Amino acid sequence: MATYVLLGNWTEPGIRAVADSPKRLDAAKSLLQEMGGQFKAFYMTMGEHDFVLVYEAPDDAVAARFTLMSGRQGFIRTKTLKAFPEAAYREIINSLG
Repeated sequence: MATYVLLGNWTEPGIRAVADSPKRLDAAKSLLQEMGGQFKAFYMTMGEHDFVLVYEAPDDAVAARFTLMSGRQGFIRTKTLKAFPEAAYREIINSLG
């Protein structure tokens, strides 16, 4: 499975309903699990982003669908990064010649 890092921020409606965000987080976990993926870590953060999610998905299409389905509710805005584990990083760098 591929790994993704999602950087998130609450929108105005999201921060107004922040008390319900644990329920939305649980729903997101269930949604991703139904799609064949899984949460690896979730952190509420201080600074430029309100939270960080590290998750695995079977492929980029599932990751995109998960992000879109999560965002269309209007409570969060996201940026998603595809993450390469160290072994893949080393393989990519070694292939440069």
